[in-house]
Amino acid sequence: MSLGIEDVTAPACCAPLSGPPLDADEAAELAKVFKSLADPVRLRLLNMIAAAEGGEACVCDLTGAFDLTAPTISHHLKVLRQAGLIEGERRGTWVYYRAIPAALTRLSGLFTLPAPAPA
Repeated sequence: MSLGIEDVTAPACCAPLSGPPLDADEAAELAKVFKSLADPVRLRLLNMIAAAEGGEACVCDLTGAFDLTAPTISHHLKVLRQAGLIEGERRGTWVYYRAIPAALTRLSGLFTLPAPAPA
């Protein structure tokens, strides 16, 4: 029969799901990034760009995947650029986009388990 007393000397059941605590400025900055990803179109665009062969995608290849106008796609890409998630390079009449690896690593690092301590 348990009396509801927790053994605080026992090891925790689970490791925390994040890195070090964020300060207020980091949290505000990351909130803007997550807000940019809160749109399904932008989330899909980032995924398509990051998964593209050769690590980059032409805007001409991205627009066909959506039932949206080219200016609307351009707006979504601009939001992702402003959030620091992608960068673009103009080649002739087309712009080629690639994900910024450090930005994606930073996001994924917020929710990864820390490496276990050596035994």
